[in-house]
Amino acid sequence: MLGGDLGAVDGAPRPRGAAAALADRVAALRATAAGADGAILVTVASSGNVTGLELDERSLGLGAPGLATEILRTIRRAQAALADRVADAVEATVGAGTETGKAVLDSFTQRFPAQPDEPVAPVMPAPPPFPSFPSTPTLPHQAPGNGYESGRDSRAR
Repeated sequence: MLGGDLGAVDGAPRPRGAAAALADRVAALRATAAGADGAILVTVASSGNVTGLELDERSLGLGAPGLATEILRTIRRAQAALADRVADAVEATVGAGTETGKAVLDSFTQRFPAQPDEPVAPVMPAPPPFPSFPSTPTLPHQAPGNGYESGRDSRAR
C-alpha cells in the first residue's frame, strides 16, 4: 500500500497528494451570501475574512444599527456557506471519513457554525444614554453693585 491512503468510504487507495489537492481547493474557495432581501451581498475567502461587501440603496433604509446587524448576520451566513463548500471539497478529495477529512471539517464547522435564521439577541442590553445636564447656573445671579465689584470689597473703602 505504498504511496496511498485507504479511503474510509470505499477502502480504495487514494493518492498521497490528495491532502495537497484538498489544501489547494480549500485555499481557492469563496462563499457569498445575501442579506436584507438582496440589499447586502458579502463574499468571504477560505479564511473566513470578508473580501467583498456590496450595499444596495435599499440597505440605507435599515438605519445605522439595523445595517450593522444585517451586515454581521450576512457575514456569518457566508462563513457558514464556506463550511458547506469545504465539506464538498473534502468529500471530493480525501473523503469525509478519513482523519484528514474529519480534522478539516471539524476545524471549519467549529469556526463557522451553521447560523439559524432567527435574529441574534444582544449579549448585554445597550447602556442608557449619558445624562445631559442643564446649562443654567444653580447660584442666583449677583447684580453689580453688591459690594464685590472688580474683586475687592467696596465696603472697605
